[in-house]
Amino acid sequence: MASFDLLIKPSAVKEIESLPKGDRQRVVTRIAALALEPRPPGCEKLSGQERYRVRQGNYRILYEVRERELIVMVVKVGDRKVVYR
Repeated sequence: MASFDLLIKPSAVKEIESLPKGDRQRVVTRIAALALEPRPPGCEKLSGQERYRVRQGNYRILYEVRERELIVMVVKVGDRKVVYR
């Protein structure tokens, strides 16, 4: 299987930078793994949208998969309580 390119929206970059240092490293590692497997075990498709979410501790990573272009675009990263708003 081909490796996907990772794109991260500027707003998602700011959200990642605002995380505590230890959590930030785990989230970045999880995002990097999406390039190899865009739909890992445990990911869920969001209803009503063409987006997926993956959990990393108390944080959620929302992303889109574009199969034709082989792109994974990270849209939002945040605490599980507020990320879906």
